[in-house]
Amino acid sequence: MNRAPLDEIFAFMSVVDAGSFVGGGQALGLTRSAAGKALARLESRLGVRLLNRTTRHLSLTDEGRVFHEHCLQVLAALDDAEASVGQRAGIPRGVLRLTLPDAFGRRRVLPLLRDYLRAWPDLQAEVSFTDRAADIIEEGYDLAVRINATSSDTRLVSRIVARHPVFVCAAPSYLKAHGEPGTLEELATHECLLFSSRTRRQPWLLRQKGGSPVKVEGRSRLRLDSGEAIRDAAVAGLGIAYLPGFLVDEDLASGRLQALLPSCETEFVPIMAIYPSKRHLPAKVRRFIDLMVEQWSASSPAPG
Repeated sequence: MNRAPLDEIFAFMSVVDAGSFVGGGQALGLTRSAAGKALARLESRLGVRLLNRTTRHLSLTDEGRVFHEHCLQVLAALDDAEASVGQRAGIPRGVLRLTLPDAFGRRRVLPLLRDYLRAWPDLQAEVSFTDRAADIIEEGYDLAVRINATSSDTRLVSRIVARHPVFVCAAPSYLKAHGEPGTLEELATHECLLFSSRTRRQPWLLRQKGGSPVKVEGRSRLRLDSGEAIRDAAVAGLGIAYLPGFLVDEDLASGRLQALLPSCETEFVPIMAIYPSKRHLPAKVRRFIDLMVEQWSASSPAPG
């Protein structure tokens, strides 16, 4: 294998990541001049310009963007190859790429990830915190944690790692101004704070004690794409929210929010680990899923 082109490719990737020749060179132990010359040799060999250069800014050309995406796939394959070496010993290695719901990820997953990285010093992690449902395969993630999600993609595997109760709740200020709904039907006359992302609205599934789940369609003038933002809006008295306990437990205990509809049974939403189907699941993924199950199973009630 020709070593020189690999050095040029690593220089290109490092410069793109750093956003400058100085930073990219320093990451590889090179001078700015050496990093620039490596990129120039790569562009000459490929016969295309990969980066647009100005005195203050670097940006990928169309060809550079395509080449960068392919290089990311190659580097991911190298990470998998490195991780597979320690697979039999169950040693997490390489880079664990995660996509997590914003609030749940920061409140529940990040503390676990901190302990996981301390336990396995050869492991690195790259994490995206977003309530958007990322394309795990196309965007190169090893693992997604999602709330109450299902997937028909046969390339993916899902596993329930926890369950959390869901509450219909509102601030005392809202209830003072609008009254408290006593039945599911009365919710239709109230302001409901709905989760909505890319025109997809999350339904409210509620049930009277002993009855079947009912999809509730409340009136909604305010729709948000963040569970944390819905919680903030509810505390501010902007409407009634339907949120999992990990977001509102403290608010319910303090009185900032009040649980509604005592005649309804509490639902439990599943927390799902979703990952690409592979014959041999990398240790870095398998062990982190096992850690979530181990840490959360004791506090996760069985489904009703």
